[in-house]
Amino acid sequence: MEDEANGTLHPSCGAGEPPYSQELLQSLDLPGRFLFAVLTVMTLIANLVFIEEAVYIYRRIPSFKRSVIIWINAAAPVIATTSCIGMWIPRSTMFTDFTAAVFFAIVIHKFLMMMIKECGGQKLLLKRFENGHFKISTGPCCCCCLCLPRVRITRRTLFWLKLGTFQFAFLRPVLMFLSIVLWTNGNYTPYNLSPKGAAIWISCFVGVLTIIALWPVAIMFQQVRTLLNCKKIIPKFALYQFILILNHLQAAIINILAMQRIIPCAPPLSSSARGAYMTQQLLIMEMFLITLISRVVYRRRYHDLEPPEHTAEESEANNQPPKIILNGAVNEDGLPRF
Repeated sequence: MEDEANGTLHPSCGAGEPPYSQELLQSLDLPGRFLFAVLTVMTLIANLVFIEEAVYIYRRIPSFKRSVIIWINAAAPVIATTSCIGMWIPRSTMFTDFTAAVFFAIVIHKFLMMMIKECGGQKLLLKRFENGHFKISTGPCCCCCLCLPRVRITRRTLFWLKLGTFQFAFLRPVLMFLSIVLWTNGNYTPYNLSPKGAAIWISCFVGVLTIIALWPVAIMFQQVRTLLNCKKIIPKFALYQFILILNHLQAAIINILAMQRIIPCAPPLSSSARGAYMTQQLLIMEMFLITLISRVVYRRRYHDLEPPEHTAEESEANNQPPKIILNGAVNEDGLPRF
């Protein structure tokens, strides 16, 4: 800071590239090394907790919704791991951020699928809400458009909701690949948001795709939150929202402050590199806590949903074996699924 007041800057403050890991580690004092060690241990614990939770889900949850729950539970540990790698190796930040963003894009689609599967699957969901309507005047797209009509719940509307989240899970990796290709040619720099650079245009396009993907999840949540209250869908949705806000909005705010040099440089870290460094450290702590909370929320045994009334009547009329619903799964033969 004294150098900035005197009109001189440390060479690293004007550098466009983050330092090598050796330079960063050599510049750390004892408290800095202790913080590195603590954050690394928190990342390892988060991954161990997730592995234990994945084993539990694999053994106890029916196979038709096993994978989506594992994907959703993996979001926080994966983001913590990518942040830890980026913290140790600052020059890998662009790739670790891309990896976390792509993984969470898939998690958004998986969360929508989880809500459908918790209702018993698409067929049972349509039977439960056969005369219902989706409220589409919800965030993040149309929360202020209260005049929008409600849309009837049909197989076609479910398809459009799933397509809305799937497009992001598909296009986000494509845009990541395009960004890396442009980066190798010198046309893409994450912190260069000038109109002549590719980063600003790709970021805007990703922002639009993100809003489009979040809208179907919000629409479905508004519809099923009362039905799935017994399965603690509100805490699950809150955890999903926290990950979204912390991984995207928090990181964007810190990056903007760093690019405006409101966050000062700290040799060997430039302002932009220090902003990314702060984001990674915050994310490790936050994702560690979310991992522990997710274990509590997803590990409980919840009450099964009652089958739709006409479904029960049809089974009695046809003298079929009684249907057993295990965590939303309908077993026609009366045997539980493993």
